[in-house]
Amino acid sequence: MANILPTSIGVLTSGGDAQGMNAAVRAVVRAALHQGAAVHAILEGYQGMVDGGERIRPLSWDDVGSILHRGGTVIGTARCPAFREREGRLTAARNLLKHGIDRLVVIGGDGSLTGANLFRQEWPGLLAELVQRGEIDEPTAQRHPALMIAGLVGSIDNDMVGTDMTIGADSALHRIVEAIDAITSTAASHQRTFVVEVMGRHCGYLALMSAIAGGTDYVLIPENPPAENWEQEMCDLLRNGRAAGRRDSIVVIAEGSCDRDGKPISSDYVRQVLQDRLGEDTRVTILGHVQRGGKPSAFDRCMSTLVGHAAVQDLLAATPDSEPQMIGMRYNRVGRAPLMQCVEQTHAVARRIAEKDYDSAMKLRGGSFTEMFQTFKAIAGALPSVMPPARPRRLAVIHGGGLAPGMNTAARAAVRLGLDRGHTMLGVRGSFDGLIAGQIDELSWGDVEGWTAMGGAELGTTRQVPAVEQLYGVARVLETHHVDGLLIIGGWTAYKAAYTLYGERERYPAFKIPIICLPASIDNNLPGSELSIGADTALNVIVEALDRIKQSAMAARRCFVVEVMGRNCGYLALLSGLASGAERIYLPEEGISLKELQADVERMIEGFHGGRRFYLAIRNERANPQYTTDFMRRLFEEEGDGLFDVRQSILGHVQQGANPSPFDRVLATRLAAHCIDFLTQELERGSSSGAYIGLAEGKVTISKLKQMLDVVDLEHRRPLEQWWLALRPVMETMARPAPPRAPDPL
Repeated sequence: MANILPTSIGVLTSGGDAQGMNAAVRAVVRAALHQGAAVHAILEGYQGMVDGGERIRPLSWDDVGSILHRGGTVIGTARCPAFREREGRLTAARNLLKHGIDRLVVIGGDGSLTGANLFRQEWPGLLAELVQRGEIDEPTAQRHPALMIAGLVGSIDNDMVGTDMTIGADSALHRIVEAIDAITSTAASHQRTFVVEVMGRHCGYLALMSAIAGGTDYVLIPENPPAENWEQEMCDLLRNGRAAGRRDSIVVIAEGSCDRDGKPISSDYVRQVLQDRLGEDTRVTILGHVQRGGKPSAFDRCMSTLVGHAAVQDLLAATPDSEPQMIGMRYNRVGRAPLMQCVEQTHAVARRIAEKDYDSAMKLRGGSFTEMFQTFKAIAGALPSVMPPARPRRLAVIHGGGLAPGMNTAARAAVRLGLDRGHTMLGVRGSFDGLIAGQIDELSWGDVEGWTAMGGAELGTTRQVPAVEQLYGVARVLETHHVDGLLIIGGWTAYKAAYTLYGERERYPAFKIPIICLPASIDNNLPGSELSIGADTALNVIVEALDRIKQSAMAARRCFVVEVMGRNCGYLALLSGLASGAERIYLPEEGISLKELQADVERMIEGFHGGRRFYLAIRNERANPQYTTDFMRRLFEEEGDGLFDVRQSILGHVQQGANPSPFDRVLATRLAAHCIDFLTQELERGSSSGAYIGLAEGKVTISKLKQMLDVVDLEHRRPLEQWWLALRPVMETMARPAPPRAPDPL
């Protein structure tokens, strides 16, 4: 009996390019090879499938060894009119069968995925015609009775229903927010107004999220056109901002924006309105294809890797009658949904917009999209949207714990939304030390201007927790300043302080006020939230540093041991390893043993003997108290015996020092909005609950402070359950090939 040929998978990228496509291709290739399947790249999308020949080529493990950080798509994409005709699809089927391919991973937009599904539906008929023509034989047709496909959405617009994020959207948001930050500084210098146009024909995701993350004044999106006389509303908002001391004004517009009658709104029209009515110099910036350019963000690398890995698992388990799935992300997990159902719902959004049924279009985008749109409007205006209470409530905002990028963003959102609710907002300067000293100021709309994009913490933060003997002083200050509610933004020590105050409320009546904690820690080690503010920024800083380290090592055979922060939580180590293509990671949750180090050294030596030029190991700062980064460097260098150099890099506090990423800005704004709502509702009910907020499985959740100890590992200062540890097997699959398998019996 002849050996059975391995399953063969084809992978192609189609439609517009998107950052992260290369990470997805890499994941597909390595996951397939790890499972013993053959994998072929189909160059230039469907055009390569029709052309065949050298445009369908097998890929090895090393062929995708240095593409994770690259933008665009290394296997190319192109329009293919021929594939739209049956004759073109017939040729494509014949070309695939030459390589034994009957499973496809298609990375593209809704048009590319629709084309793949049509190809799948026609497959049996195409093969029957090829047999009739004598271009393939009957046994070949019988070995490949069906075409199985998995769809990954590559689209910077984030316009596909059924996935929270599409490949490239986060990176595009990075490009846009970087541009808005840069424009803000020049606009403020000249007291100038800018109109920034971003992509999004039928989807306002990029416009809305960049407006929130950029702290802009006004936004126009296709799904929710502005009301009649919107021009006056826009001008009034900008005029009010100027009166409050703002030197710059920025309006963000999606390219597909229209008014309520369906008439397109152009960026130039907005410019003319602003210039005529405000009498200010107004400029237009159309970002265009720069939004597609550059390296993928850390999130896009990780997400693309996860969905690419999952696509292979699905295809290898598929049967001829399996329904094709779109694989995306739902609530920080890989999610699957019927491919064509997602495509149809995506098309339905465009139809609703064309039919001027904007309420339905917003509903199809999801509840969180609508929520963020309303939040932006409240922050931008910060004019009382409810009847002010007879006695305005006084809400204090305070930081605690280590510094996390995004603290300023959260404080700004809380202050402006609190003002919108009619509250008096107080800022505590100097964390809990400042609270004890009575360093509390009233904050106005203008006091927090510009905080959205700022790293650091303008109110100040420390890791100090009030001692028992200081609690009386804390209570007196709260009473003196008539503090009715407390928002604590910070990390582990901030949560500990809140728990202490809550536990002492019987002794100190001043503590009988609503208290809520908002998670801000690069370590991502706080209970009740899968993601903390600052973690995404730190992850991007680490990945950028690792890219540079890898580039610096290309001239020599070198191993790098890089130490990252995280304390007793390995989130940053694991996710940066996944996003940078590290060969090995060391986590505090797993520890390090001498036996493991010996095995790592043996693999390292074997790899360098086999032609490897670079090896990257990432170590969490507390992975092991004895096997330090320096110890590992010296061990690897000694055992390498001159075969390769070994260097170490301890990234240190640079991980805390960047301006917050777009994701952290949006998350900070979203959580702050819910915190203000919580405090407002508690005060209206006359209640004084203690709580901590977070994002769990994509939803904002509020947990009771008194039950916090039930869900944490106090010794290691981290949650008992950490969702990201489930990603460990994917990391291992991407890091090294599976051992050779025994040959099939004859």
